[in-house]
Amino acid sequence: MHPALQGLITIALGVGGCLGYFWLSNQILDKVIFPPRGKDIGKNINRANLVRPWLFLFPALVALGLYLAYPVVETLRLSFSDRVAGGGYEFAGIDNYTQMVSEPKFWEALRNNFFWLLIVPAASTGFGLLAAQLTDRIRWGNIAKSLIFMPMAISFVGAAVIWKLVYDARPVGQEQIGVMNALWLWFGGEEPVTWLTVLPWNNIFLMVVLIWIQTGFAMVILSAALRGIPEETIEAAIVDGAGPFQIFFKIKLPQISGTIVVVWTTITLVVLKVFDIVFAMTNGQWETQVLANYMFDKLFRANDWGVGSAAAMVIMLLVTPILVWNVRNARREMK
Repeated sequence: MHPALQGLITIALGVGGCLGYFWLSNQILDKVIFPPRGKDIGKNINRANLVRPWLFLFPALVALGLYLAYPVVETLRLSFSDRVAGGGYEFAGIDNYTQMVSEPKFWEALRNNFFWLLIVPAASTGFGLLAAQLTDRIRWGNIAKSLIFMPMAISFVGAAVIWKLVYDARPVGQEQIGVMNALWLWFGGEEPVTWLTVLPWNNIFLMVVLIWIQTGFAMVILSAALRGIPEETIEAAIVDGAGPFQIFFKIKLPQISGTIVVVWTTITLVVLKVFDIVFAMTNGQWETQVLANYMFDKLFRANDWGVGSAAAMVIMLLVTPILVWNVRNARREMK
């Protein structure tokens, strides 16, 4: 079957199935379980209204349980298990975690993730805030915002392929298609440089890709926050003689600090799970390994499900506190 036709059939069955489920479940609820007739008509209507929201939540709860809760429990089990000859698993205790922390590649991945966390959220948020402030002050700001936001529409793998071409190095004597090497030679470099193998800068070159993507996200959120600042406070500051820098740092920034933290932590979650960019550009070679790529190598290359699952649990443990804090902060902002 043609992939396009298969996709259309899947969409039709999915949407039609959801509509059919909601219609049928409400019919059963209203006409079979709690029919609005007899002496308890009022009670039945109230009971049906109490149950109805759960009918709408049920598919989502099933999906979350099947695709989120079950994989977490199974991954945790596998992280404490080891394969035995002939098939099956046996309890291995913390052996997989002990093996994982004894491998230099794990510590390399952990170290690189730490540097990604230091640089990418700060740079993306900073550039996004700068773009949000500057684009609101020029007439063609909407065009500029569209161009800055455009990388968000590109997949991580697509962005990695684009930037791999930017860093491309051809042998001496051949025309350079990589922008970096073209500029390097134009400014007097003696020979092309394989940028993705140059330590420690190759990690920075990988981070640039994610910063390029996430700056648009930060800009959109922070631009909305800046526009939500009451004009009265800015006008009062101008009347008091405050300059542009004072207005920005002492009036605007304090009022959008909550939004800045949310953007920062959201990008932090993306960084902790980064995989596609490293996999597509270096595959963890030349000391560019990260935790998600390390997990992938163990699971699908070494076929070591125990250590791979242990690495997955480490990633989850790093992500969970930030995710919980972000959700609580968002709920607090909504009150």
